[in-house]
Amino acid sequence: MSSFELNELQTEVQQAAREYARDAILPSAAERDRTHEFPTSIIKEIAGLGFMGMYMPESYGGAGMDFLSYAVALEEISYADASVGVAMSVNNSLVCAPLLNYGTEEQKQKYLPRLTSGESLGCYALTEPHCGSDAAALRARATPQEDGGYVLDGRKMWITNGPQADLCVAYATTTPELAGDRRQRTAGIVAFLLESDWSGYNVGKIEEKMGLCGSGTSALVFEGLKVPASAVLGEVGGGFQIAMATLDGGRIGIAAQALGIAQRAFDLSLAYAKDRESMGKSISRHQAIQWMLADMACRIESARMLTWRAASMREEAEEAGLETLTPAQRSRIGRACSMAKLTASEAANFCADRGVQIHGGYGFSKEYEIERLYRDARITTLYEGTSEIQRMVIAGSYLK
Repeated sequence: MSSFELNELQTEVQQAAREYARDAILPSAAERDRTHEFPTSIIKEIAGLGFMGMYMPESYGGAGMDFLSYAVALEEISYADASVGVAMSVNNSLVCAPLLNYGTEEQKQKYLPRLTSGESLGCYALTEPHCGSDAAALRARATPQEDGGYVLDGRKMWITNGPQADLCVAYATTTPELAGDRRQRTAGIVAFLLESDWSGYNVGKIEEKMGLCGSGTSALVFEGLKVPASAVLGEVGGGFQIAMATLDGGRIGIAAQALGIAQRAFDLSLAYAKDRESMGKSISRHQAIQWMLADMACRIESARMLTWRAASMREEAEEAGLETLTPAQRSRIGRACSMAKLTASEAANFCADRGVQIHGGYGFSKEYEIERLYRDARITTLYEGTSEIQRMVIAGSYLK
């Protein structure tokens, strides 16, 4: 991408998402945060706008947009309510994307139209109670059967959309005994497409969270879950590679979500600073406030440029075919995605923190929206790879 200007179509997508988000999502966001209600009707509405399968081909019911259009739309949705944004992100980046990239034609035809239309909602189950950042150490067992299928047993946790999902992209290993062997432990990992109404598929504990209270998060428990051979996604033993490639795209989604939170925090803080008076003048005239606003603006713009760059690189990779990429190309794209996620998530936390400071005591009150943004921002440096993991990915790409 030679410049960072949106083209006409991308600008139209951005404007449509902005208008819908601010008119239909933002007014009820505080109430959902209070009641912890999942935004089912809104999810169906944004699916009708094409936002639940933005870069899926039209032949599978998707909107056929590019990855950058997806990123700018997701930022606008998250500006209004990051809980809606994360449901959109997971469905697009972590469920539809691996289906499109690694699924058989039969799997695509069966599931993608449901996911893009809002008829079904997807979730992604990789993390387990004992392993988060070290995803290769998973212990969920996939026991091969004589008919070519598997029986799954294990527990997943922190699953976004977990309580509501109809389809789950889940990972298990045929060789849990190798979990401690760093050289071989990924060899037996398999990706599966699981339907939530199958016997042995159970929603476990629903989490009470600091933020994103309108988003459903739960454990998933697999107990003797019989899975047909047709539910294997990609190659047997190739699950870990699918997981890592999928997370690259997912990190762009979280970067876009974080940008929405950061931009909302900035806009609220700017408006408050202009309106609030202290010591006989608007606090916006105090240098201390101006410096905070300036730092917020710089971090947002820097993160947005990195996010748009990563989205453009990912789009080029999707068009070329992920399987055709060289290791060096994969590393470069992974680095760009990690840079975007790291910078945007830390910008969101910085802006929310500075926003509370600008609001003073009012920022500590649930009456003011900045308090919700402060809580919602915190998760962005944790899920889909902590900030520490992103730094390891970035540094590692240079050290190879």
